[in-house]
Amino acid sequence: MDDADSDANSPAGDAAGLPLDDATAAALGRAWLDDRPWTLLTRLTELDHRLGGHPGDRRAADLVADAFEDCGVTAVERHAFETARWTRGGTDLTVAVPDRDLERSFEAVALPYSPAVDVDAPLVDAGHATPDELDAADVQGAVVLAETATPPEFDRPYHRVEKVGRAAAAGAEAFVFVNHVPGQLPPTGSLTFDAEAPLPGVGVSRETGDWLREYAAEGARARLRVDAHTEPASSQNVVGTLGPDTDEEVVVCAHFDAHDLGEGALDNGCGIATLVGTLPVLDAMALDRRVRVAGVSCEETGLVGSSALAADLDLDSAHAVVNLDGVGRYRELNALAHASEPMADLVETIAADIDHDVSVGDRPHPYSDHWPFLRSGVPTLQLHSASPDARGTWDRGWTHTSADTRDKADPRTIREHAMVAALLVGAVAGSDLPRLDPDEVRELLEDEGAKAGMQAADIWPAEWE
Repeated sequence: MDDADSDANSPAGDAAGLPLDDATAAALGRAWLDDRPWTLLTRLTELDHRLGGHPGDRRAADLVADAFEDCGVTAVERHAFETARWTRGGTDLTVAVPDRDLERSFEAVALPYSPAVDVDAPLVDAGHATPDELDAADVQGAVVLAETATPPEFDRPYHRVEKVGRAAAAGAEAFVFVNHVPGQLPPTGSLTFDAEAPLPGVGVSRETGDWLREYAAEGARARLRVDAHTEPASSQNVVGTLGPDTDEEVVVCAHFDAHDLGEGALDNGCGIATLVGTLPVLDAMALDRRVRVAGVSCEETGLVGSSALAADLDLDSAHAVVNLDGVGRYRELNALAHASEPMADLVETIAADIDHDVSVGDRPHPYSDHWPFLRSGVPTLQLHSASPDARGTWDRGWTHTSADTRDKADPRTIREHAMVAALLVGAVAGSDLPRLDPDEVRELLEDEGAKAGMQAADIWPAEWE
């Protein structure tokens, strides 16, 4: 048959399960030349910062809305929600070793939702701040040192907010988060979700942490001063739609907010840029279900935007959620199916069809924007990527530090992941995925030992008690 006689929507390939016709294939080809994802990343990283509730957060929403509309998303709207805005002032950390008449000052950065404080207390090293380490260290009334990494013996993420919650419950006066990544990089990260924390906290570099541990062993005291405040404010999500007007829809989201250190290029500028890269491809597809596209804010301060998004939607009509948090950073693509074996199987099928390596897991976790949907039983898929230099599964690398800058990103990786993500979203939209039983999700988290930690972090759902 001559090309002139072919149907513009005839299959371009015979790979099983792929939502691939000629229009989609052409859109995938154009994606290699699409500079809009990189342009959005550039404009976002030019902003002063994008911490939720601040002016840069609002400007970022405008940039995301413009990018959505330019890529064919219809009915683009900004949906406001209330949040707790945290603003940093100055931070001073001084350590004194009385027996040697030594006093030294170190660089430290306050962690979001730290209250203002001026405290002088013993300095105690609690390792990774596991329950056993906190008990052994006797942190009552102390300034506690804790490493950022998850302990090697843990088979689940040991998140910062869990460490803080456990330290506070043990009676600590303050929390010092020690980066495990070298390079004089004090880390940031919220102490709690969308509320002032029960104790002050700061981040220090790995190099500073090495000194602090040595001084703690000598019986040092720490003087910590933090100037910061938390106040009511508002932020916004950016939401629109693609595809047919169907009863069910697939929600595809990525957060565009970032911490106020660095440029937020990897976390999550690459994710929202990857989402924008998927849009022209999705727009060209003959989708079986409507796709609701959402740029969400305030992920870094407690999943506030995604919680507002979930509250705005009829979750009974949510067929599935695809969360682009961590995707587009590094070449190795990870897919987290969060307790849904059919979702994991679907990803493996598509990855095999396109001969693209994807590491697939199905263990659930509550620390990104899929969580407000997963806890209600909506099948969720999170696309992430793994650094080749990572120390363990949950190594943050440069993210949450001043080194999270645009030069670490690669437009080729963003384009490639956008193409794969679009094919996965199209396949999700065309597949019959069973709902999850929230009780089974709860039981899985309990079996993994996550319940106590989530309770310590005050994020275990009240209805699960």
